[in-house]
Amino acid sequence: MLFFFFHSSSRSHSHLFLFLRLLSSFPCPSSPSPPKLKNICYRHRSRALADARFALTDYLHSTRSLPFSHAELIASHSPFSLSLLVSQIPFDPSLPLSDFPRALRRFLSYRPINEYDFFFESIGLSPSSLSTSATTSTSTSTPSSSSLFLDPHLLAAVSALVHFGFPWAHLGLLYHGDPAVFRADPDCLLTRLRALESRGLHRACAIAVCLAFPAALVRDADLNSDLDLLLGDITCFFAEFDLKGNNVDAFLQLCQKIRVLYDTGAEVGTMGELMVRNKKIFLKIEKSALAQKLGFFARLGMKREEVGRFVLQNPEILELDLDNPSISMPGYLRHIGLGLDEVAEIAWRYPYVMGKNKLGNLPGSLRAVGLTEWFLCKIVDGNYHLLYADFVSSTSHDAKIESEFLLGMEKARIDKKEPFVDNKLEFLLGIGFGKNKITSRAVALVNSTRYQLQERFDSLLEIGIGYPTLCRMISATPKLLNQSKEMIQEKVYYLCNDLGYSLEYLDSFPAYLCFDLENRIKPRYRILNWLQEHGLLKKPFAPATVLANSEKRFMVNLYNAHPAAPKQWLECFSSRSHRDHYHKNLFTSRPENHC
Repeated sequence: MLFFFFHSSSRSHSHLFLFLRLLSSFPCPSSPSPPKLKNICYRHRSRALADARFALTDYLHSTRSLPFSHAELIASHSPFSLSLLVSQIPFDPSLPLSDFPRALRRFLSYRPINEYDFFFESIGLSPSSLSTSATTSTSTSTPSSSSLFLDPHLLAAVSALVHFGFPWAHLGLLYHGDPAVFRADPDCLLTRLRALESRGLHRACAIAVCLAFPAALVRDADLNSDLDLLLGDITCFFAEFDLKGNNVDAFLQLCQKIRVLYDTGAEVGTMGELMVRNKKIFLKIEKSALAQKLGFFARLGMKREEVGRFVLQNPEILELDLDNPSISMPGYLRHIGLGLDEVAEIAWRYPYVMGKNKLGNLPGSLRAVGLTEWFLCKIVDGNYHLLYADFVSSTSHDAKIESEFLLGMEKARIDKKEPFVDNKLEFLLGIGFGKNKITSRAVALVNSTRYQLQERFDSLLEIGIGYPTLCRMISATPKLLNQSKEMIQEKVYYLCNDLGYSLEYLDSFPAYLCFDLENRIKPRYRILNWLQEHGLLKKPFAPATVLANSEKRFMVNLYNAHPAAPKQWLECFSSRSHRDHYHKNLFTSRPENHC
C-alpha cells in the first residue's frame, strides 16, 4: 500500500486519531525563539547575523563546494541555526564589530558545522526536529551516522528537484512525506516528473502533485497500481482547470485538499468525476475545514471509504458548521427524535453525557450512549436539519447541571494550573462527556496531556472494551487514565489470562486498573494461589475483594482461611518481604563481588 494512504482494518475508535491526523497531515513548521546572542552587543546583533550569513554562504560554497545558489538559500533560510552558530562563537562583546567576521572565519576553520541542521531548517522543517531529521538522513544515506556534511546523493537529488522548478522552501514537504525522495537517483526523479507531464499536467501542477503525494517521486506508476489510479483521478480533476499558470502554491493548496480526501479512506480511481463535479468546493473550502467535516462523519461511524463520496455527493453539508454550535443533553436527544421515556432512560444510565457540549463533539456523545448507528442512518437519509445551528435547552434541570459544573470547574482551577485544566476538559468533552459535575470531578482527578489521555483511552478500546462501557468506567474511576498505555495493557492481560476474568468485569470494578501490579495485585494473588494449591482455600476471592481491602483487612481474610496464613504472607509473599529479601541478598553478595 502506498505511503500516503491510511487504510486499515482497525476499529471505529481510531476515528478521532484519524481526524487529528487529517488536521496535521502536512508539516506546519514552528518558529521557536532563536538563542540569545550574549556574546554580541545588542546594538550590533543584526549586523553580526548579516556577516554570519555572508560567511556561511562563502563557507558552504568555497570550502564545501556547494553550488552558490544552494549555499545562499541554505544560509538565508535558516535563522535559528544561524543564531545558534553565532551564539557559540567566542567573541568579546567589548571588541569592535569589525573583528567579528575574522573570529567567525577562524571558528569555521577549526570547527565544522552540522550542515544538516542548516539544510533541514532551510527547506521548511521545524528547528525542533532538526536533530531527528539529521540522524534519520545520515543513518540512511551516508556511511557514518555521525557525519556533519551533506551527503552527495542528497545534494544531487536536491539539485535535480530545484532545477526542475521545486521551490526550495517547500522541499521539507517531500522529506516530511517520504525521506526516500532525497536518496533517489536524480535521473529516476526526472523520469517520473516527465511522466507526470506526459499525463497532461503542467509543470507547476506536476510539482504540486509531488509535494502533496511524495510517493509519486519514489515509485513508478505501474498500470492499474494505486499510484496510477490516484494520478488518473488527479489528472481528471485538473483537466477542468487552466494549467498555464506557474503558481505552484495555488496548485499545492488544491492537491493538499485532495490528499485530505484520500487520507480519510476514499478509494483511488473512483473519485475523479466526483471531484470534477464539485471542483468549486476545493476552491472555496479550507483544508482544515474539509478535514474537520470528513473527520466528523468518520467519528460518527461511517465507513472510511464512504466518507469522501458521501460528502461530495451532498456538498450542502460542507456549508454547515459542524464544530462550534452548542448543544445540550438531554434536550438535543428530543430534538433528534427520541421519545420522553427513551431520553429519561439515557439520562439515568449515562449521567456523565448530560449538559452542554459543542456539535463537534456530538460523535463522542452519541457513541457514549450507543446511538451513532441510529443517528448516522438519519443523516444518510437526508435529515441534515439535525445538524443546523445551535440547540441549547434552558430548563431548570439544565441550569442546575451547568451550575454544578461551573462550581466544580472553579474548584479545579484553584487546585490545578488553568491551561492543564482546559486541556483535560477538552479531552473529556471530546470523548462524549457533557458539562456536568461528573466531568468537573474527573478533570480534577485525571493527569497528563490531552494527547496522552487520548492514547490511553484508545488503547483500552483496542483491547476490546466497548465505548459506552469505557466512558462509564472513567466516570466512576477517572484515575484509571493516570498510567501509561503499556501498564494498562499489562494489567488487563494479567486480569484476563492469569486470573481468568473477562473484560466485562472491569465494568463492575474499574478501580482494578488503579492498583499497583507488582506491589499489590500479583503478591496478593500469589499467596491466594498458594493457599488454594495446599487445599486451604476452596475458591479464590474476586479482585474487588482482594484488592480494595486494606492490608489489615486482607490479613484478616487470610487468617480466616488459616491462622498461619498472615505469617506466611508477611515472610514470603508481600511486596515488603520481597524488597527485604532483595536488599539482604544485595548486601550479602557485596563481599563476593569484591573477591
